[in-house]
Amino acid sequence: QVHLVQSGGGLVQPGGSLRLSCAASGINFKLYTMNWYRQAPGKAREWVASITDSGSTNNVDSVKERFTISRDNVRSRVYLQMNSLEPEDTAVYYCNTRAYGREFWGQGTQVTVSS
Repeated sequence: QVHLVQSGGGLVQPGGSLRLSCAASGINFKLYTMNWYRQAPGKAREWVASITDSGSTNNVDSVKERFTISRDNVRSRVYLQMNSLEPEDTAVYYCNTRAYGREFWGQGTQVTVSS
């Protein structure tokens, strides 16, 4: 069974940094694209960033130059380094992968950017 367990997040002031981590089990991690999504209060869940099995990355324009997705295939973890955080980044963040014809999600991690 596939499990995605997240850690990190919390409260940070504008301009600060946080790193989210997601540990995967139940899949041959190195073969799968991993994604981060977020959902702000009252808004739909939106895609934030992806990293392919080969390490190619992409992210939504609103976080370019600020957020970096990375992966550690030895530890089966994906990370989201978030710098220069803005109040608009406040949301619940989810890691995600698609495997065996299904979507799998982490439990969600609250990120709050506020002074």
